[in-house]
Amino acid sequence: MAQEAFKHSYKVNHSASMGLTVYNCGLQKCEPGHSWGPAVRDHYLIHYILSGRGHYEVGDKQYELSAGSGFLAAPSTVIYYQADQDDPWQYTWVGFNGAEADHLMRLVGLSMEHPIFYAELDGPIPSLIASILEVTGHRPSDEIRMEGKLLEFLAALVELNGHNDCHHEVGASRRYVEKALQYIQYNYSRAINVGDIAESVGISRSHLYRLFMEELNISPNEYLTRFRIDQACDLLEQGLSVSEAAYSSGFSDQLYFSRVFKKRKNVPPSKYAPHK
Repeated sequence: MAQEAFKHSYKVNHSASMGLTVYNCGLQKCEPGHSWGPAVRDHYLIHYILSGRGHYEVGDKQYELSAGSGFLAAPSTVIYYQADQDDPWQYTWVGFNGAEADHLMRLVGLSMEHPIFYAELDGPIPSLIASILEVTGHRPSDEIRMEGKLLEFLAALVELNGHNDCHHEVGASRRYVEKALQYIQYNYSRAINVGDIAESVGISRSHLYRLFMEELNISPNEYLTRFRIDQACDLLEQGLSVSEAAYSSGFSDQLYFSRVFKKRKNVPPSKYAPHK
């Protein structure tokens, strides 16, 4: 049975003058199609997706996001986000601002040009952002604890995004992505996953995710899935059976293949009409 939608949140009840202030934080399981915007915030806001899928727009960029992804909204920037109709996301978030906020975001490496990050669900990021909600309150001591937890969370993002070291060259980003695309092209029919792709390139999963979002506006996992579905379409057009097309394009589970195929092509593979 699908989990009922819910929202648990905290919002500051005054305007603080600290160098960094938690404005709000929370946890929400969204209704199908639930959306916010297009509109602007007056503070920084970071969402981290725990399950499900959704869509995020900022400027002329659009992102399809799923569990493990996170996205930034900056003050005075028009944004729009919406939960998926079939698999609405559940996310946790923290909103903050203050004199130090701009500097901290530069250290983290997130901006409206590069607003997306990826963090493993079994890594430190989910518990760190959740810990902010656990210490909410309106006493001065609560505010200090919330700021401390927020700083821990942001420090983890700095480490996750690799910004403890010097920034990589812009050209290196494209080379990593090109190597990853080549690996997918040659190995999509095998049981490879994002971890295998990252290992083949020589970088972490989170680094690979960030580079794909920067260069292609799509996650490595979504790219791999779309590539496999495109190959399956070609095989079906050649007259292969559904099971043959599934296994040949890297799907070991035919039922899962059929679900993914129908979601992307709007028809089951058994009824896919080959192009004449």
